[in-house]
Amino acid sequence: MKTGDSIVQELPWKWGVQGKIFIIGGLGYLFDAYDIALNGFLMPLVGKEFDLTLGQRGLVATANLVGMAVGAVAWGSVADRIGRKKAFSVTLLIFAVFSVLGALSPAYWVFLALRFLAGVGLGGCIPVDYALVSEFSPRKYRGRILTALDLWWPIGVTLCGVVSTAMLPLGGNWRWMLFTMTLPALLLFWVRRGVPESPVYLSEKGREAEARAVIDDLVARTGAPVEPYAVARPEEGPRTKGLAAAAEQLRLIWAFSPRITSAVWLMFATIMLVYYAALSWMPSILKAEGQGDTAAFTGTTLMAGVGILGVVVSTALVDAVGRKWLIGISAPAAAAALVVFALVRHQETAPLIAIAVFGFLIQLAIPALYAYASEVYPTALRASGFGWASSVSRSLTGFAPLLFGSVMWPLLGLPWTFGVLGIVLLLAMGWMAVAAPETQGRALDAGTGSGAGTGTGATDTAPVSAPAAPQKAVAP
Repeated sequence: MKTGDSIVQELPWKWGVQGKIFIIGGLGYLFDAYDIALNGFLMPLVGKEFDLTLGQRGLVATANLVGMAVGAVAWGSVADRIGRKKAFSVTLLIFAVFSVLGALSPAYWVFLALRFLAGVGLGGCIPVDYALVSEFSPRKYRGRILTALDLWWPIGVTLCGVVSTAMLPLGGNWRWMLFTMTLPALLLFWVRRGVPESPVYLSEKGREAEARAVIDDLVARTGAPVEPYAVARPEEGPRTKGLAAAAEQLRLIWAFSPRITSAVWLMFATIMLVYYAALSWMPSILKAEGQGDTAAFTGTTLMAGVGILGVVVSTALVDAVGRKWLIGISAPAAAAALVVFALVRHQETAPLIAIAVFGFLIQLAIPALYAYASEVYPTALRASGFGWASSVSRSLTGFAPLLFGSVMWPLLGLPWTFGVLGIVLLLAMGWMAVAAPETQGRALDAGTGSGAGTGTGATDTAPVSAPAAPQKAVAP
């Protein structure tokens, strides 16, 4: 007899059913992108108002990204314990409230504290959204769906660039730039209340009646044939809460597979380090080359706009060439494009071409990376596995704007700064090639144990290789 999880994963894709969850989840991801991109636009404007040094301007992005790192860990663990639906909504509410307060900041240090707290809320969006969308997605289309989810990112960055650039003639007030994204975020919080809980999560937690209600509704609404299925009841285990819960989830994702977890963390850290360094500092770099605010903002917007095409191409390629090949080729190529940009930045047209190439290539890699991280862990660890990887990357990249502006750029110059980042990224891709499995076409909970680092896909019938007792221990 089939399980409820397999029924969900074999459903036909319907835009009126799973598509609604894809759109609602994607809009939250759009706000994540908008907020991070806004750091780059805020830095020169806040720096001018508060008369900040280059290093102090970097703290604007650092405070926000470190808050997101904290939120990614906290909300990933919370979502694995209280459910995707509750975490799905509350993350946006926290973000919206502290963004409004941030726009009213009377002093620079108050602004930094509120940007940190807004980041704590928004940092939970990506791991929670990806866990929820992946668990509603049919296995046949899951790779393309999760990759397409990243389309919301360059749309959010592009929208941020267009709105911020349009506001420059109105005085370029950074406070109003913060206000512009708050009301839509509150509206989306209200809409998210109607999203059902993940049936895969409910099954994992032994909430059989609720799981059957959601699964039966999905079957009816997608027009799939009605089949009998079983919902396995997990063993009861000890309960942990708060920081102990996060620490326990961290222990479990490393116990599941040190090779896979180390590879995922390194992939996240290096790829996002390159991306956030460019995104946070590109307006300031272009201004340093003598361009005005409008031209500098337009260059960053171009990078994001071309990235939309990159996500579309990534979506088409991810199931054809596999996650690992797509990440392993496009990410180093994107870093190389940044080096080229640094070398030709004094020319007239070449820098914009290099920026556009970078925007396209990096958005080939990031969607495949997020899809991969959503597939490589079993259900009990999916949101927290993604959340910890996202947190590690944002902890490192959170300090990247400060390190970039205070140390690397002044001492090494732009070509060597981007070159060093590219070398580190290339080393991480080498470890990924030997340590992590391919997840193309694999069932969500198919095994990928620590010995699976050959780069070949596991079979759909393989058992989950994480130790049974520790996994059951996290179920409330």
